[in-house]
Amino acid sequence: MKIDVATLVPNLREMPELARGVEQMGFDGLWTSETQHDPFLPLALAAEHTTRVELGTAIAVAFPRSPTVLAHIAWDLAAASNGRFILGLGTQVKPHIERRFGMTWEHPTAKLREMILAMRAVWAAWQGDGRVNFRGEFYKITLMTPFFNPGPIEYPNIPIYIAGVNEKLCQLAGELCQGFHAHPFHTAKYLREVTLPNIEIGMQKTQRARADIQISSAVFVATDDAEKEMARAQISFYASTPSYRPVLETHGWGEVGEKLSTLAARKEWGAMSEQITDDMLEQFCVITSPDQLAHALKTRYAGLLDRITLYTPFEPGQDVEKWKALVTAFKQ
Repeated sequence: MKIDVATLVPNLREMPELARGVEQMGFDGLWTSETQHDPFLPLALAAEHTTRVELGTAIAVAFPRSPTVLAHIAWDLAAASNGRFILGLGTQVKPHIERRFGMTWEHPTAKLREMILAMRAVWAAWQGDGRVNFRGEFYKITLMTPFFNPGPIEYPNIPIYIAGVNEKLCQLAGELCQGFHAHPFHTAKYLREVTLPNIEIGMQKTQRARADIQISSAVFVATDDAEKEMARAQISFYASTPSYRPVLETHGWGEVGEKLSTLAARKEWGAMSEQITDDMLEQFCVITSPDQLAHALKTRYAGLLDRITLYTPFEPGQDVEKWKALVTAFKQ
């Protein structure tokens, strides 16, 4: 099991120091996300200032970009990092695609599947004879002249992880991808009973083995009362999202999700965390003491996750000893 770290990178000038610090502490991977900033730019800097740590997106939103645009970004980052780059993609949800990105929302699983195949067709052209002839329902890519072909690289087999909650995306990951970003809004029960069985269904389509895919996730942890309440608030926000309702329903908590959706629509944010009981919190969050955190993480996620990231983002110069202690204990 690998231990990774996530960062929001509020300022690109901080990235070299942050990346060096992450690598020196012994983390296995460094993930960026598409929230307030572009997820790819920080990784170009991280690639320049590290030599060992894996670098990836968790996640970049797929549909605002074309397969060829993503193929170029990933190709350059794979070359710059000497094969350490992981392309992590997510579909986002309909309101964000339509109202935040101004794009069309249509058949997300089928479209993401086709995007992956189209990117790989482009990469194969660059690594091979330069010819591409991809014709799908959503994407048609048939032109690649030498002027726009970056040519072969040393590490062309770029891992693709996709993110998701529900069954279809789990199956797609098992069929085509090297990794799956399980949503932080999960429980061990949901991973065991829904996520992994559906990944297995996908793997059977292409005769792949469990060892062919890594399951990664950011996880909620709390080592004091303040962290418990922060986790409770964030969990209540995720639980209000209708598309994440199956996680709650696995535990028989569907009505809580409906109530939270109503509160969110009314913007009654303060009342939302009150709906997350202590029992619910314990299912979604690893609650333990700081010195037992590494053991608690391994115990809960043994056989379920291959890569663990704390939901709390890493920031340069903050809680340095705490992070060091966690990595040391995790690797013992």
